[in-house]
Amino acid sequence: MLLWINGPFGGGKTQTAYELRRRLPGSVVCDPEHVGFGLHRTLPASLRGDFQDLRAWRQGVYETLDLALTRHPGTLIAPMTVVEPRYFQETVGRLREAGHDVRHFALLADRTTVLRRLRERGLGHLVRVVGGNEAPLRRESFAVSKLDLCLERLREPEFAEQLWTDRISLAQVADRIAGSAGLTLRPNTDPALTRRVRQAWTGARHIRFF
Repeated sequence: MLLWINGPFGGGKTQTAYELRRRLPGSVVCDPEHVGFGLHRTLPASLRGDFQDLRAWRQGVYETLDLALTRHPGTLIAPMTVVEPRYFQETVGRLREAGHDVRHFALLADRTTVLRRLRERGLGHLVRVVGGNEAPLRRESFAVSKLDLCLERLREPEFAEQLWTDRISLAQVADRIAGSAGLTLRPNTDPALTRRVRQAWTGARHIRFF
């Protein structure tokens, strides 16, 4: 089974993916972004646009996940924002057509909530300390520019199942995804401080500087 975790940039996809992996024995995170980063590094800087526009990215994601789904016995978890219907069909749709069990979840939240999460994730706290609460989200400018489009598109029926995350915890998001997919997670018994440290570490590990 593949759990594809969609949502706006800053919507909690990565945190949710690693929470699921932590509590789901045998699961592994397969991040489609890495295919795009590899393509970007191969291209001259002047040609590095949105890597999802490259057919090579869509084909590479399909082939990589098809291979992993065929040979890995556990659940795969793919955190990736995809809001273009054609690109969605060429990745998620093709995997389903190939006979794979793909469960798609779009994590949604109010625009204000997502902007707050963008400001707080990764180096966001440092940005606020240095530049003040209204410091521009330079590193997140791409995410902000795509936010309204993401929130609009991901409400469409073709991007079901939608899950609103404004008022539920990360652990509850994982619980709901697992319940919908018929999976059993380990109980979430860590103390609150341990959870906060783990989430901060996960965010720091996945800061993108390129």
